[in-house]
Amino acid sequence: MPHFSEQKQLPYSADQVFALVSDVANYPEFLPWCLGARVYSKKPGRFDADVIIGFKMFRERFTSRVTMEEGKSLNVDYIKGPMKRLYNHWVFTQQPDGSCLVDFEVDFEFKSRILEELIGGLFEKACHKMMSAFEERAAVLYGDS
Repeated sequence: MPHFSEQKQLPYSADQVFALVSDVANYPEFLPWCLGARVYSKKPGRFDADVIIGFKMFRERFTSRVTMEEGKSLNVDYIKGPMKRLYNHWVFTQQPDGSCLVDFEVDFEFKSRILEELIGGLFEKACHKMMSAFEERAAVLYGDS
C-alpha cells in the first residue's frame, strides 16, 4: 500500500493554510488531476466530499468524510470509490515567527490491481506535485513570502 508523508514550513499562518486545505470545493482550480469536487452534508467540524480525479485515460470518483479541528488538523477518511483504503491526515502547527509547520500523510490502496500498478508508480511524484500546488495556491491567495 503506497504511503507518503511530508513536513513543510510555510510562511503563512496555520489558519490560512487550514482554510486553503479545507476548501475542497475549489480543488479543481489548482490541484493537478482534480477534475471536480462537491462538498455536502456539512456539519460543525465535518463534511462529505465527492472528488473526481483524472489522469490520461484514468478517471475516477471517490467519496470521503472530512473531519477537522479549525486551524489545527484535517482528516480525510474514505467512504466509497475505486479504493480499498484511503486516509490522509494534515496537522497545522502555528510557529512563533508566524509561519505554519504542516505535517501531511496519505495512505491508499486501490481495489483494482491494475489501477494500483498504474497509479502506484506515480504516487510519490503526484504527492510532491500536489504539495507544490497547495504552496503555489497559498502564494496566490495570501501573497508571496
